[in-house]
Amino acid sequence: MSDSLRLEKIDDFRWRIPAGYKPGMRVPGIIYADERLLRDIREDKALEQVANVAFLPGIVNASFAMPDIHWGYGFPIGGVAATDPEKGGVISPAGVGFDINCGVRMLRTDLAYDDIKDKLNNLVDALFSGIPSGVGSKGDIRVSIKEEEEILVKGSRWAVEKGFGIQDDLDCTEENGAMQGADPGAVSDRAYQRGRAQSGTLGSGNHFLEIQVIDQLYDAKACNALDLNLGQITLMIHSGSRGLGYQICEDYTRSMVQCLNKYDIKIPDRQLACAPVDSSEGMAYLSAMKCAANYAWANRQCLMHLTRNIFERVFNSSWQKLGMSLIYDVAHNIAKIERNMVSGENRVLCVHRKGATRAIPAGHPDLPQKYMKIGQPVIIPGDMGRNSYLLAADKNAGETFFSCCHGAGRLKSRSAALHTINADTLLKELESQGIIIKASGRSTIVEEAPEAYKNVNDVVRVVHNAGIARRVCRMRPLGVIKG
Repeated sequence: MSDSLRLEKIDDFRWRIPAGYKPGMRVPGIIYADERLLRDIREDKALEQVANVAFLPGIVNASFAMPDIHWGYGFPIGGVAATDPEKGGVISPAGVGFDINCGVRMLRTDLAYDDIKDKLNNLVDALFSGIPSGVGSKGDIRVSIKEEEEILVKGSRWAVEKGFGIQDDLDCTEENGAMQGADPGAVSDRAYQRGRAQSGTLGSGNHFLEIQVIDQLYDAKACNALDLNLGQITLMIHSGSRGLGYQICEDYTRSMVQCLNKYDIKIPDRQLACAPVDSSEGMAYLSAMKCAANYAWANRQCLMHLTRNIFERVFNSSWQKLGMSLIYDVAHNIAKIERNMVSGENRVLCVHRKGATRAIPAGHPDLPQKYMKIGQPVIIPGDMGRNSYLLAADKNAGETFFSCCHGAGRLKSRSAALHTINADTLLKELESQGIIIKASGRSTIVEEAPEAYKNVNDVVRVVHNAGIARRVCRMRPLGVIKG
């Protein structure tokens, strides 16, 4: 990071990069962090990327960074930026990321720890063998070209229509599991090929399926509304749009470089290649991105269906009797056209969330009725050796265009983790904590080690104290399936 970057402290949880830091910045950068997290954030170039995003035409208010921020492609991971299409606002594939709608869903169950402890090994083995994971993994849910086009338009509803879920699952999914306006014609043949055999697959890297137990309650009203109690078993599923989404991002990132000259866009980093939202190039990307987002929601719906089936076999009971209902599903990497108040004016903006999750508070018209009084559930996974959290969007979420952090945030790169962490030592440490890990390779376990991530407890403390999202409950891991 440049030595000339001096952050201005706004309060204990917010810091400002002045708009004058670099000539050409249209707005300041705002970073949500405390002093402890800020020391880690300064270790890479993420803050420079926050400043670079502030160059985007039409950007509104600020270039925001969540406390899990770390260096990414063009945008920092943990970055949020809204642009105004009526004022030349742009859309940038880098503001969404390669794994379009990488996201997480959380399920509750009626099981308690005592119900599961003697079956945990068998359950983890069954999940690992029954849910395809790893690089290039292929699933049993195979589709024709026509069916794949249906998935890109219908999203989770396609899976529910096939018997892989129920209507309540759609009600508890962001956008009801499908963004309107997806155009399969905007997706390349190569992207179709990469996605055709990957429905119902977990993928690799930081994607996971985790069995958890609630070990701390914070918000009695929200816990009562969600029927959550101490010692209760929950699950998280973290996956995305797999090869299809990656290929769409690659295709459009390459083509949008040509837009910089065409639309006379000046940016300090070509990785921020973009086009006006209402241009032909911008609309084509948005339509293709929606296809990938819908594919990801369908994928997580299929993964939940497989998980429910495995629980049914292990416990010899229906998933309904086991109480395996969906709490919520949120996207982490997405751009959406949303209404926001800006200087007292209701404006339509293009909100980029890269490594950030939507967080709309109680009373917002886009909430399902069941969450109208408590706010949208916000799911924050930690790492496989520490805690994860369920939060609810709070009163100050509008400051960040209704956005919150999405996880702990990397502290070490994958290559650094491989060079500094011993796999055998790590596995023994996790075993001593009663955590069972299954992965397709030892390198994945090392890359995803707890010490490769910031402490999620620190990250959540910041967004809680900043009033973006309040803590509802905390979970600790029991069994983890990794790609």
